[in-house]
Amino acid sequence: MNLHNFIFGAYPYIALTIFIFGSWLRFDREQYTWKSDSSQLLSKANMRVASNLFHIGIIAIFFGHAVGLLTPHGVFLALGVSDMAHQMVAIVAGSVFGTLCIIGGAMLWFRRMFNPRISATSRGTDKFILTWLLVTLTLGLSTIPVSMGHAEHNDPSVMIALADWVQSIVYLHPNPALLANVDGIFKTHLFFGMTVFLLFPFTRLVHIWSAPIGYLARSYQIVRTKRALAR
Repeated sequence: MNLHNFIFGAYPYIALTIFIFGSWLRFDREQYTWKSDSSQLLSKANMRVASNLFHIGIIAIFFGHAVGLLTPHGVFLALGVSDMAHQMVAIVAGSVFGTLCIIGGAMLWFRRMFNPRISATSRGTDKFILTWLLVTLTLGLSTIPVSMGHAEHNDPSVMIALADWVQSIVYLHPNPALLANVDGIFKTHLFFGMTVFLLFPFTRLVHIWSAPIGYLARSYQIVRTKRALAR
């Protein structure tokens, strides 16, 4: 097995296995570390703006990738969405939400690296995973000019190859050959993206499993001031 076949044939399963079982083991054995470790109490400057931009962008990117790559090609055609229309939607959405995400992420990165209080209380894994995510985002945005070049030549073949490869992984018949003629920037972005799943259980990203959906329906909290208690 050559390196290409290993990275795009075996590595996705290694990353996903560690992602699932690593998350389960951490939740089972280290529940006190299962948290987002919010640093807002230490410094609120630009925190809300940065966090909102980053989270809105990354959530949209995740679901956009999921829908765009996992939906069978025939479904888009049946819905009247041509290959080129599909590609243009991916380019526009990727540009908008990728830009939001990387602006917010860069703000969070500078805050974590150069704010003395935040930096001093950050773990090495906090700084590393945020840096890795920013590199992955930068690589993703770097694919957009290449995709635009393909679109100008009315060539959706790379987009179709990427979707077919992802579906081959999900359906347990990996076919690395589908990526043989895909531009190197896409392959590099894929590698960094898959590695995010591998690193996931060892970082603060595990809090994603506990997304606060319940907050939407929770009861109001009653807060009493010290003055009220004194009475």
